[in-house]
Amino acid sequence: MKDNGQDEPAGAPADSSAENTRAGEFRRWIPIGLLVAIMGVGYAQGWHEHLSLANLIRERQHLAAFVDTYLLLALAAYVVIYAVSVALSFPGASFLTIAGGFLFGWLVAGLATIFAATLGATVVFLAARSSLGSALKARAGPFLARLSSGFRENAMSYLLFLRLTPIFPFWLVNIAPAIFHVPVGTYVFSTLVGIIPGTFAFAFIGSGLDSVIAAQEAANPGCAAAGSCQVDIGAFVTPELLAAFFVLGFASLIPVVLKRLRKKRASE
Repeated sequence: MKDNGQDEPAGAPADSSAENTRAGEFRRWIPIGLLVAIMGVGYAQGWHEHLSLANLIRERQHLAAFVDTYLLLALAAYVVIYAVSVALSFPGASFLTIAGGFLFGWLVAGLATIFAATLGATVVFLAARSSLGSALKARAGPFLARLSSGFRENAMSYLLFLRLTPIFPFWLVNIAPAIFHVPVGTYVFSTLVGIIPGTFAFAFIGSGLDSVIAAQEAANPGCAAAGSCQVDIGAFVTPELLAAFFVLGFASLIPVVLKRLRKKRASE
């Protein structure tokens, strides 16, 4: 009996430590697992299909009446829907911004969208950092470690470039900084600032959408009620607008270029 009593304490700390490690690793994957599970349910139930221009046109009068009667409630609902859509990586963020401009005007919609999009993106970032970031950090080789260090060193400039340049998927830019262990404050600030130009541009497009729908209704009576008005949002996204985004994006990299030039001169 004494021998059994002596054996248990000797093995207990090691077993307890291993169990705590496994439990900690499991807990780190819970946030991203929940997001993926809810995302799967959302796509299976077709939640994202409600975020369409046809639905907006069809329900525009009811939505406008609701906004007029319950402005704060409507604005709160818009923020929640937008943040959840971003957190679940649903497509159609640009459409939601346009819808916001249509319902609330470009200024109010722009401010609400910046807050909602930053909130949703931060949720994804924190969930990814707790799981993907921790897993890659534990297994990172020399190359990934150097890449991660270089990204963090110029995180603000790189993130502004990724946010401003309209060629990178929003969900990808939410996850990549988590892999490179970018500080939360840097991520939130660069996201908030980086989405300002695009947000206000699309909100402004939305604020003029009603006149476009009215013109379509005049040419094709009943198309609004049917949601079949031919409104080409892509026509509003002009080459000049895209060029402006690219200029802003590359301008955000100027500090990185200057820093590297100074280092090069200092080493010569």
